[in-house]
Amino acid sequence: MGVLGLGFAQSLVSQWIPVGARPASFMVVMAGGLLIGHAWTFHLVDLRGWEFVGLGRSAWIPSRVATCALLGALAIGIPAAALLAMGWLRVVPASPGSSLGAALASLALLVPASLWEELFVRGYAYSVLRERWGPWVAIVVTADLFALVHFLNAGASVQALSVVLAAGLFLGLIREATRSLYAAWAAHLAWNFVLVGILHATVSGVTLAAPDYRMVDAGPDWATGGTWGPEGGYFALAGLVAMTWYVYWRSTRRPEPDE
Repeated sequence: MGVLGLGFAQSLVSQWIPVGARPASFMVVMAGGLLIGHAWTFHLVDLRGWEFVGLGRSAWIPSRVATCALLGALAIGIPAAALLAMGWLRVVPASPGSSLGAALASLALLVPASLWEELFVRGYAYSVLRERWGPWVAIVVTADLFALVHFLNAGASVQALSVVLAAGLFLGLIREATRSLYAAWAAHLAWNFVLVGILHATVSGVTLAAPDYRMVDAGPDWATGGTWGPEGGYFALAGLVAMTWYVYWRSTRRPEPDE
């Protein structure tokens, strides 16, 4: 209902929203609507509130959130650096402009985009699944849902969606290990920002404005992801497997207490 309500409000003012700002406004509607939906649920149905979905005060530990952001950045940054070193990704000139300005502007899209996906997949739905069937069922089911969310993106393929599925497992394990949706959101946002704000690469089949330079595919699609972008290649999959193992190893070595 929150998404529908904000979507209706957006439609009333859509003619005054600049064309370039419409994708970001859509993401704000999705994120805001899901936040409203969660708040409504906690007010009328489930009184456990934001702690139940990993958005309470105890879930906001800056050092932990920052660590998970770093893991998300490294999961795609290291594979991309390897592809660049091999010449399978290349940097080419693009239209003049400010790379820094474009990177900061991209956050207007990436912040709400990653937030609504995390709320939709690893918010209340994840918490209910975990409560009823345990963490591994919740992680696997929501990872499948995460892949389905990207099914209609341009260039979606079995290979690309398999990497998205692996990303869902990685983010789900972060959500479980830290008991924090903030941490999963930070890792998700950092992954996307490395692709868009730093590499100027295609992300999930979507190409955004990239002044000064652009990353182009110069290698086999199995490695580079082809039209989907670097996150759809098996180098990215290797990065996700490595970081997922690290999160699992850390969580088993020093389990987080239940809160």
